[in-house]
Amino acid sequence: MVEKDAVIESQHYKGLAWVASMALFMQSLDATILNTALPTIATDLQTPVFEMQMAIIAYSLAVALFIPLTAWAAAKFGTLTVFRSAVFTFVFGSVACAMSTSLETLVLSRIIQGVGGAFMMPVARLSIIQTVPKNQLINAWSLMATAGLIGPILGPILGGWLVVHTSWHWIFLINIPIGMLGFWAAAKVMGNHKGNASKLDCTGFLLFAFGLVGLTLGLDLLGESHSDRITTYSVLAIGMALLMAYYFYAKGNERAILPLSLFNTRTFRLGIAANIFTRLSGSAVPFLLSLMFQLSFGYSAEVSGWLLAPIALMSVVFKCFIGHILNILGYKTTLILSSLLMAGSTVSMSWLDSSSSTTWIICNLMWYGACMSMIFSSINTLTVGDLSQEQGGVGSTVLSIVQQVGIGFGIAVASIILTLYRQFIGNEGEALQHAFSYTFLTTSVFAIALVWILSYLHKTDGDHLRKKR
Repeated sequence: MVEKDAVIESQHYKGLAWVASMALFMQSLDATILNTALPTIATDLQTPVFEMQMAIIAYSLAVALFIPLTAWAAAKFGTLTVFRSAVFTFVFGSVACAMSTSLETLVLSRIIQGVGGAFMMPVARLSIIQTVPKNQLINAWSLMATAGLIGPILGPILGGWLVVHTSWHWIFLINIPIGMLGFWAAAKVMGNHKGNASKLDCTGFLLFAFGLVGLTLGLDLLGESHSDRITTYSVLAIGMALLMAYYFYAKGNERAILPLSLFNTRTFRLGIAANIFTRLSGSAVPFLLSLMFQLSFGYSAEVSGWLLAPIALMSVVFKCFIGHILNILGYKTTLILSSLLMAGSTVSMSWLDSSSSTTWIICNLMWYGACMSMIFSSINTLTVGDLSQEQGGVGSTVLSIVQQVGIGFGIAVASIILTLYRQFIGNEGEALQHAFSYTFLTTSVFAIALVWILSYLHKTDGDHLRKKR
C-alpha cells in the first residue's frame, strides 16, 4: 500500500514537472521563433523590415518588467491561480499576435504575451520547490531543462518552416493547443499554495518599470532612421532620469522591490555586468544573422531557420563538457578564454557572404554556440554563487531581469549600428552586405568589453563551486 502511494506521488510530481516544462517550452520557443519570420511579417504588415526589432524587444522587456511581481502575486493569490492566469494571458497574447494588422498592434500583443511569460515560469518553479521532495527535485529540474533547451533549437527551424509552408500567423497560433493543455493539466497536479504576501513596493516598481521602458524605447527609436531626434533623446533622458531616481530611492532601502545591497557582493556585481555584455552579443548575433541570410544572401526563411539551429544545438551538446572544463581551468580562465573565442567567432561572421559554403557557416555558428553555452552557464553560476541563502531568491530575480533586458538592449543596439552603416554605406546589394559585415565587427567589441570586466575576477573566484579533483 505504501509502495502504491509512493508511485502515485511520484506520478503527481512528474505531472507537475510536465506542466512546468510546457510553460518553459512555450516561453523559450517564442523567444526565438520570431527571428526567421521577421522579413515575411514585415512584408505582410507593410513595415520596413529594419524597424521590426521592437516586436522582439517588447516581449523581453515585458518579461523583465513583471518578473519582480511574481513572488508577491503567488503569495497573495496562490500558485495555481497565478499560473493559470499567466497561461491564459500568454495564449490570449498569442492569438492577438496572429490577428495583428500593423507593427503597433503586434508590439502590443507581444507585450501581453510577455506579461504572461513573466509569471508562467517563476510561478511554475516556485510550485515545484514548494511541493516536490528534495530527492525528486533533480528529476523535475531535468525535465524542465530539457524543454527549455529544445525550444531555442526548434524555434528558428519551426518559425522558418511555418512561414514558408503555411503562414507567419501559425508561429503564434501553435501556442494555443500547448497552452490549453497546460491550463487544464495544471488544475490536476498543481496546488494553490499561498504565503505571507509582504506589502508591494509600488513606488520602486513604477520608477524601475517606466525608467526601463523609457531607456529601451529610446534605444529602439535611435535605430529607426525616420524617428524624430528630439523625441528620441527626450525619451532616453526621461528613462535614464527615472532609473537614476530608482537608484537613490533604493539606496539603503532593503524593502525596495530590487534591493541594491546585492551589489555589495563583488562576484554578483561583476557577474551582472558580464551578463549585460554577454546578452548584448548573444541576442544581437542571431538577430543579425537571420536578417543577413534572407535580405543579403537571398536564403528562404526555412533555410535561415535551419542555419541558425546549430547555435542552440551546439549550446546544448557543449553543456556536457562545461563542468569538466571548469574543474580543470577554473572560472576566471574559462570565462576569459571563452569570451576571446566568442569575439573571434563574431569577427569571422563579418567575412561571411553569399558565396560562403554552408559547411563554413555551420562550423562558425557551432563555434559561437559552444562559446555562448560556456559563458552563460559559468557566469550565471558565479553570479549567485557567493550570495547568502536569504539573498539567493532576490539575486536570481535580478539576474533574470538583467538577462531579459540584455536581450532587448542587444537587439536595439545592433539595430542602431546596422542603421548607421546602412545610411553611410548603402542599403542594397553588396553595400548591404558590407553594412552587415561592419556591424558584426562592431558588435565584437562587446566581447572585448566582457574580457575587460572578467579580468577583475580573482583567480580563486568560484573555487567553492568546483568539484575537487
